[in-house]
Amino acid sequence: MIPGLNLGRRQFSELSEQEVLALAISAEEDDARIYLSYADRLRAEFPDSAKIFEGMAAEEDRHRQRLIELHKARFGDTIPLIRREHVAGFYARRPVWLMRNLGLDRIRDEAAGMEREAHNFYLKAAQSTTDANTRQLLGDLAAAEAGHQRTAEQLEKKHLPTEVRESEDHAAHRQFVLTWVQPGLAGLMDGSVSTLAPIFATAFATHDTWTTFLVGLAASVGAGISMGFTEAASDDGTISGRGSPVKRGIASGVMTTIGGLGHALPYLIPDFWTATTIAIFIVFVELWVIAWIQNRYMDTPFFRAAFQVVLGGALVFAAGIIIGSA
Repeated sequence: MIPGLNLGRRQFSELSEQEVLALAISAEEDDARIYLSYADRLRAEFPDSAKIFEGMAAEEDRHRQRLIELHKARFGDTIPLIRREHVAGFYARRPVWLMRNLGLDRIRDEAAGMEREAHNFYLKAAQSTTDANTRQLLGDLAAAEAGHQRTAEQLEKKHLPTEVRESEDHAAHRQFVLTWVQPGLAGLMDGSVSTLAPIFATAFATHDTWTTFLVGLAASVGAGISMGFTEAASDDGTISGRGSPVKRGIASGVMTTIGGLGHALPYLIPDFWTATTIAIFIVFVELWVIAWIQNRYMDTPFFRAAFQVVLGGALVFAAGIIIGSA
């Protein structure tokens, strides 16, 4: 669909009161299903947070039932088939499958955003209509969505006291580190350091920037593939709790490739000394980034991490230059 054309979609202003009510019913049903999917996603690791989303889904179902009863009283039993994707400008929901790999905090934020979007949309729609009955209906829907936000806060207080939330947040952070940060850091270190010698050895041996780039590209991609498969095959995560081997493999492989390409890409510049100067600068940036990540996520003292990483990188860098100049 071309943005702005809204082909095949109706404007909200074109909907009748019955269709607005039907749209609200379908929206409440969709949101209840999304909250239940969040609960299923979190139940094993974060059972208390799962209870919150189960309660929010139940609240959505209660509002849907009230809306259905109102529809029956005003328009009868037949509810028009209209959904949010049929209406131009109506707030959208991200596909559930896109949310499956999100962390706990991101899911909480997404749920809060869902309620805000629904509330704001109904409120804006109520202000824009000139029909008194429609204005009242949309105002009631806006109030209902605001009530959902208060319900979520009440459920959080009931199921997620401070100590439980802190425990879940700590567990979520630990899982993020084990699944993404550790493999990614290992890959970045391997890609940044292990490719230094072949890239700079080739550079100083040939003074040919294109050949150096090809060697760097091959070394980076090859190392990324190797590290990715090695990480994925080393541990299925069942006993260690390190999470999905696919996620870890992707994190390790991608970061390994990035680490090597960082100082290979400058050799696309034809001038040898310009390319080499930029590549050396990028190497030091990469090494300091690695030290920062170790300090930020692995609780390694910054100066110790910097000393270890920079010293190791400098030794490999020197070896590459010495070998290439021999």
